[in-house]
This record gives sequence, structure tokens and C-alpha cells, in this order.
Amino acid sequence: MANALENPVATPDDNPMSEEERRAADQWRAARARRKQGLRLQRESILSQKTGNPGRRAALAAALAQIEAQLQAMG
Repeated sequence: MANALENPVATPDDNPMSEEERRAADQWRAARARRKQGLRLQRESILSQKTGNPGRRAALAAALAQIEAQLQAMG
């Protein structure tokens, strides 16, 4: 029986994932990447805001902490 190193050419049996499953996985990865990019943009927006209002600063700090937690959870 040949292993992957001996036979680098994949055959249909090597990857049992259907085209539909592959497409769904690609869509999931793309949606995840968009979500991460959106969170990064939100983080940059928060970091760029300057305010002298202590209540506003606290709200921005809380929002930033939530975004950082979401990004960390996503890996």
C-alpha cells in the first residue's frame, strides 16, 4: 500500500469530502475571515477615538475588551 509520500498525486478516494462540502467549508472560512477583519477594524476605530469623558472612555474600554476576547476566541 503506497503512502502519501510515495504517491503525491491525490485521487478522488484520497479526499472523501464532496464538492458541496468543500464549497461549504470555503464559505465558512471566508465568513470567518470577514468577521475577524470586521473585529480588527472595530478595534482600530476604538483605539483611534480620543475622549475626555470618563463614561465614554469606560464604554470604549469595555467594547475593546469584548472585541479582544472575540478575536482571541477565534484564534
